[in-house]
Amino acid sequence: MFNDIGALELVTIVVLAILVFGPDKLPKVIQDVSNVIRKIRSFSDSAKQDIRSELGPEFKDFEFEDLNPKTFIRKQLTENEDLKELRTSFDLRKELTDVTDAVNGKENPAAEAAATPAAGTGPDLLKKPAAPAPEPRTPFDADAT
Repeated sequence: MFNDIGALELVTIVVLAILVFGPDKLPKVIQDVSNVIRKIRSFSDSAKQDIRSELGPEFKDFEFEDLNPKTFIRKQLTENEDLKELRTSFDLRKELTDVTDAVNGKENPAAEAAATPAAGTGPDLLKKPAAPAPEPRTPFDADAT
């Protein structure tokens, strides 16, 4: 809860509490604050139990921490069997080398065999098209403008 409070901030809070409430009232204030925190926690736990009981037995494994978007996404990515199968079947390094080879104009024998179009198929999209012939330029006439 107070993970980001350092020692200097804690000492400052204690000194301010002693100055504001005084040394004779400070133990009573600390006791009251701890009782309020305890009541809030018990209220929160009872509300969670009520929600779980209302949802029914199909949500018995439901955790409220899973509603945090980071936790939800992490859980879905690690527990989803389809994604695990997809990750194992997809070789990213091979795909990247194929793409870089195609961009650089290098082709490996396996890619050449796969890239040769069969009869009746469309044009080969991996090969660069021939440069179009330059159009003849019309002469520039400075007086005409």
